[in-house]
Amino acid sequence: MSRSVSTNNPASGQPIATYELQTEEQAKRVVDNSKRVFQNEWSKLKVSQRAEYFRSLAKVLRSGKSEYARTMTEEMGKPITQSISEVEKCAWSAEIFSDNAEGWLSDETVETDAKRSRVSFEPLGVILSIMPWNFPFSQVFRFSIPAILAGNTTVLKHSQVCTGSALNIQEIFNKAGFPDGVFSNLIIDHQVVSDLVGYDGISGVSLTGSVGVGERIGELAGRNMKKCVLELGGSDAFIVLEDADVTAASKGAADSRLLNSGQSCINAKRFIVVSSVVAEFKDKFVQEFQKRRVGDPTDPRTEVGPLATSNQVDIIENQVKEAISKSAQIEIGGRRREGPGSYFLPTIVSKVDPEMRIMKEEVFGPVAPVYVVDNAAQAVSVANNSEFGLGASLWTANNDKAFEIARSLECGMVTINAPVRSDPRMPFGGVKKSGIGRETSKYGMREFVNIKSIRAY
Repeated sequence: MSRSVSTNNPASGQPIATYELQTEEQAKRVVDNSKRVFQNEWSKLKVSQRAEYFRSLAKVLRSGKSEYARTMTEEMGKPITQSISEVEKCAWSAEIFSDNAEGWLSDETVETDAKRSRVSFEPLGVILSIMPWNFPFSQVFRFSIPAILAGNTTVLKHSQVCTGSALNIQEIFNKAGFPDGVFSNLIIDHQVVSDLVGYDGISGVSLTGSVGVGERIGELAGRNMKKCVLELGGSDAFIVLEDADVTAASKGAADSRLLNSGQSCINAKRFIVVSSVVAEFKDKFVQEFQKRRVGDPTDPRTEVGPLATSNQVDIIENQVKEAISKSAQIEIGGRRREGPGSYFLPTIVSKVDPEMRIMKEEVFGPVAPVYVVDNAAQAVSVANNSEFGLGASLWTANNDKAFEIARSLECGMVTINAPVRSDPRMPFGGVKKSGIGRETSKYGMREFVNIKSIRAY
């Protein structure tokens, strides 16, 4: 059995680097060290003291953003301008949490029959994070900033696709002056991850990944009575009503569907359009796709890069072929890009039905099915007809109506007249098979704490 893992450039197919895997014993020693620094040092600091470390971290992120962005792009194919934006967003998030953490974690006074009643928010211990390749930096920092600021320490098991980025993140924490063991990177295989979930040194688990992996990690966490947050897949609805600004909606649709070359849980993935505007929307949607430059992700002009792996291209291709076999129509794209690399051309598919795979499954690539409905009520019904419930984007000129419709959508996030985006000031997460728990904002910061009741009589 191989004790190493390799990374490859999806734009060229060429190997980048090989890394030795750590054993279970080595990983547990890292966890033990993380627990020691939690108990003896990190959890004893005031929130304001911990916040200063994250202000330093934001500076390190910004100063090295070009280097960190290039590693991301080389490992998983994200266009370089998006990689740079990702690093900048992580720095901004660190500052947002640093500014707000003290208030979000302050004791709360409650009026009861006792002389004094308070609720305190106390850290749990070492949190194991299991993170995916599609946002190598932001997924990790979205979890780690609030969890560590709350007083926990963490160990990271990153995707093997982006091991170099994982090592960069470790370096960032080191450069920012964090005590050794507050953040620790592990290069381990799936079996060691499973073993760590049940290890006494781990107090909680955060996973961002697929539904199947989430089910396995959730089962292991439950069996071992460990708190877990599961951020899983999405098949977000993008609803365009009859009074929408169709030009703005078509641009927003392309921006959302092609972000990260279509490899994001919050990409719009099902485009549900009222019949009175569908012809105009479809024409403008195609025009937007035609504008987007596909190519070398290290070129700042590129807007759509390769998919992260060749296997991902195979999955996308099969999903599209299945739709075509059931009478769907390709408006643009619909095939692999010729030449080297794991590319699939930006694709719009019309004449789809809800039973096609591109409507039922999470499509992790630049493919957009357009489904026609008669009215808003039918749009909501189609949007809710999914095992996923992460986010939704709703386009209409009537904000009062939009807020009413938003309440009827079965998802964790609704954005009106804009694509769904994560924001450290707002909670991030979904319902149904899109996951359990929340990240970001005060709600995410309180996921990995002991919410303790204290009363004095």
